[in-house]
Amino acid sequence: MNALPTIAFALILASAALQALFLLRPSRREDRASSRLLLAAAASLLAWSVGRSLEIGFPALTGTFESLAFYALALCLVCFAYRVQRALPFLPPVQFGATIVAASLLAIASSPIAPKQALPPIPALRSGWLALHVAFSFVGEAFFALSFAAALGCLAAKDESRRLAYDRLTYGAIAVGYPIFTAGALVFGAIWAQRAWGTWWSWDPKETWALVTWLVYTFYLHLRFVRRRGDRLAAIVAVVGFLCTVFTFFGVNYLLPGLHSY
Repeated sequence: MNALPTIAFALILASAALQALFLLRPSRREDRASSRLLLAAAASLLAWSVGRSLEIGFPALTGTFESLAFYALALCLVCFAYRVQRALPFLPPVQFGATIVAASLLAIASSPIAPKQALPPIPALRSGWLALHVAFSFVGEAFFALSFAAALGCLAAKDESRRLAYDRLTYGAIAVGYPIFTAGALVFGAIWAQRAWGTWWSWDPKETWALVTWLVYTFYLHLRFVRRRGDRLAAIVAVVGFLCTVFTFFGVNYLLPGLHSY
């Protein structure tokens, strides 16, 4: 069972290598195998997560290793869904960028900063609202990771039609991820905070940075939806938003301890 995250990591790397091959040597054949490898990686991580949850008697979402594994699982599923959907243009560099992010998450999970022992959560963490809070937050951030790769493509594109395609995907991914992240990070998080600490909001560093992240993406949607701007500024805001999610998880955990430190 403990080998499943390693298997998932190998599958993600294999998918990234195959995608890189198609990017470097364009072919008329469609690359469907790399998406299937990502789906297999997601299945491996799901099986591991279910097994760990049964072992600790609670959804495996409370530890750093468990959270990173779930985040990678969600991102692999988002990448697969992006490949099979037809509403938005499929841009191989975006899938490749998101796949690299998923591989990076598991690489960090295998490092010493992510303890791997199976420990039952403390009483304050044994709440269904916490499970919803963490799960919805990471699913929303998985869409933000896809938008991050698309925004980088938007900034790098030289051709206007290509830039517009990247911009459309950036907007689409954020439009889906934003309400999911809002529900998880803010709504479910506030309910859990009230149950665990007796207050809806305490300006804890992680709460504050989650709010900063939400405000950055709110600003992006304001630019894109209200101001009708799909230019470099909007793409830069999308990149900054994802960097805020990274700092909220890693920077706050290791630099700004607070109520979320256990």
